[in-house]
Amino acid sequence: MSPISVLLVIIVAFLAGMEGILDEWEFHQPLVACTLIGLVTGHPTEGILLGGSLQMIALGWANIGAAVAPDAALASVASAILMVIAINGGSDPTEAMTTSIAVAVPLSVAGLFLTMVCRTIATAMVHGMDKCAENDDMAGIERWQIVAICMQGARIAIPAAALCFIPGDAVTAALNAMPTWLSGGMAVGGGMVCCVGYAMVINMMATKEVWPFFALGFVLAAISQLTLIALGVIGLSLAFIYLGLKEYAKQNGGSGAVGSGDPLGDIIDNY
Repeated sequence: MSPISVLLVIIVAFLAGMEGILDEWEFHQPLVACTLIGLVTGHPTEGILLGGSLQMIALGWANIGAAVAPDAALASVASAILMVIAINGGSDPTEAMTTSIAVAVPLSVAGLFLTMVCRTIATAMVHGMDKCAENDDMAGIERWQIVAICMQGARIAIPAAALCFIPGDAVTAALNAMPTWLSGGMAVGGGMVCCVGYAMVINMMATKEVWPFFALGFVLAAISQLTLIALGVIGLSLAFIYLGLKEYAKQNGGSGAVGSGDPLGDIIDNY
């Protein structure tokens, strides 16, 4: 990669690391991070395809209670960089993408370790902010906050910078040295991980009134004449129908029936 591309990749990685904590612009999401890295390295199509595949895996990654989810930021950035290096080294784009998807999960675990290190260090920063608060030093508190969030950005930017200097021949040689059974197995495993991530999302949001919408979505997606815009309009319409039924159930909640939390179920029970 050219020096300008390396600099832009590091900037994207830095923003992705910060967004892993801020959650404002979603730069850490695979679809966004991989697309941006694809754009700055001259491989936008491959970046979008990789980001879409990794996004299906990351759908089930969420911080629940004290459990910290795998790090989507490092997985997205590092996978995209390795894919670009492999493609620039002469590897087949499809093969490079498959390998990048396969290494995403181990990279996310490594990112989780880095996250825990940064959060441990941030504990000391909190004590520093406490001292600033005791001295009415608001500027000091802001400085500590900036240092802490920049530390999260460096958590992704430093590994990304290191990966950018890996020779493309080394990545290509490693890909070519992989036996067919291993590359095929990683492709199958990557597909299974996508299914598991999506199943985790379904398990969290599944209720008896949303299953018909879930099944209807699959049926509509199978109609080849419908474009993505048409599917989006149908989904938006179904959402408005659902909200209307929910409002109807709320307005009729004073009739003596006890709501179960399922708007469609309450309407059916009342009749």
